[in-house]
Parts: sequence; structure tokens; C-alpha cells
Amino acid sequence: MPSKPILFFLILAITAALAFSELAQSTQSPAAPSQPAPQTSAPAPQQIVPPQGEPAAAPTIPPKKTLAIVILDPAHGGTDSGARGSTGIAESEVVLSYARLLRISLEAQGLRAILTRQTNDDPSFDDRSKLANAQRGGIFITLHVSSTGQPGTVRVYSLPHTAPPQDAAFAPHTALLPWDRAQFDFIDQSRRLAELVQIQMAQRFRGSSDTPFEAPVRQLRTVGAPAVAIEVSSVSVPDRGPLDQMGPGLADGVARAVAAFRTIYESGGK
Repeated sequence: MPSKPILFFLILAITAALAFSELAQSTQSPAAPSQPAPQTSAPAPQQIVPPQGEPAAAPTIPPKKTLAIVILDPAHGGTDSGARGSTGIAESEVVLSYARLLRISLEAQGLRAILTRQTNDDPSFDDRSKLANAQRGGIFITLHVSSTGQPGTVRVYSLPHTAPPQDAAFAPHTALLPWDRAQFDFIDQSRRLAELVQIQMAQRFRGSSDTPFEAPVRQLRTVGAPAVAIEVSSVSVPDRGPLDQMGPGLADGVARAVAAFRTIYESGGK
């Protein structure tokens, strides 16, 4: 029987051999499958492609065209009294009173009104047109009283449809507006405005035409905006009373016509 020291070393050797065998087996066995490491690189940016048939970017919306100002032109003034009746009725005085009434009616429609003259002065044709052309989103109405025609009636005029001068067709495009052709691009809108005003006048003043007129009114030619002339008949009456009585109806009718034209103007129609 081996001695105790020898037996002790035998047990120790066997124990070491078993431990070495287990260690060798653990290093040779395949590693357990592990979860994939998270991706650390940033994902590629996604490109947004617009649906087929649609633009890549929304188009720019143009600003809305707004009618906000009416330029009222009481004709004549100063030393130029215009038509004068046998009893001393002066056109320049009557149309100034009409313009003041019309301004009140237009403001009631939410529109701003500017008069080319406030008192008994006489701005030139060009000065009146300059005032009108300096405004944005405006129309122009010149007021007259005739020396002829059936008393108590009203006629509305726009510039005739005429072709531009032959040299204008070949003129180079510039930012400057030819002064004598300022109205050319607004002929159709002016005619439409004249129609609306004339309808209102026919409803208020018996004997007035249902359709407007065309005439080469000097003041209209140099206005770069829808523009009409309104002519009341006439200074050839015994006293001014009948003309003054027409004022409120004239103002209300014109203001209503302008309000109706406002919808057409802002929609871009004619």
C-alpha cells in the first residue's frame, strides 16, 4: 500500500489532469451565436421624389389684384368754367359738387376716392393723368355737364377701340409708357366699366341710353387704368335745381357700378 505522501501526489496529479482536459475542451467548442453588433454608421439620407405629374416645388402665387382707389376728375375749373348756360350755370361748379357726393358714396362701398381738384382750380390734362397713373389698383372717372342733350339724362363714354399707331408695333419694348397710348391696354376694361355705369344711369334717369358710347375724350387717352367719362345734360336749364337733384342718384348709381366692376377687375376679367 503506497505511503500517504505518494497517495497525495497521485490524487493531485489526477485532479490536475482532469482540469486540463476540461479546459482544452472548452477552448475547442464553437462560440455560441451572438447578436449582430448595432450599425454605427449613419443611414444614407432618403431622397424625396414628388409624385409623378406634380411639380417639385409649389409655384409662386402672384399677388392678388385689388381695386382700392377711384380717381374722380371734376372737369375744367379756374378760369375754364366749361359749358355755361344762359342763366349762368357753370359746368365746373356742378361737377365739383357731383365729385364730392360721389366720394361719399364710394367710401360707403369701402373704396378710397381721390379728387383731381378740391377747389375752383384747373389742373392740366397731364397733371390729372399723372395723379391717376401714380396710383396702384385704381380706376378713373371724369365728370362733365354738357350744353346740349335732353335735360335730366346721362351718357357714359369710353375711348374707341382703335389700333395702335403703326410705329408702335415695331417700337422696342421699354419700361416707359407712351403717354398718348396709356389707355390702349385698358380699352376693354374701360368699356366694361362704362356699360355697368350706363345701366345704372338708365335705371335712374329716364331717357338715358341703356348702352354706353365711345368718343375720343382727351382726358381718357393719357390714363393708364380703366377710365370713363360721365356727361350729364345739361346746363341749358332755367336754374341749377334739376342738376343738383340728380346728384344723389348719380353718386349712388356710379358707386354701385364701381362695386360691381370691382369683382370683374379683381378676377382679371374684362
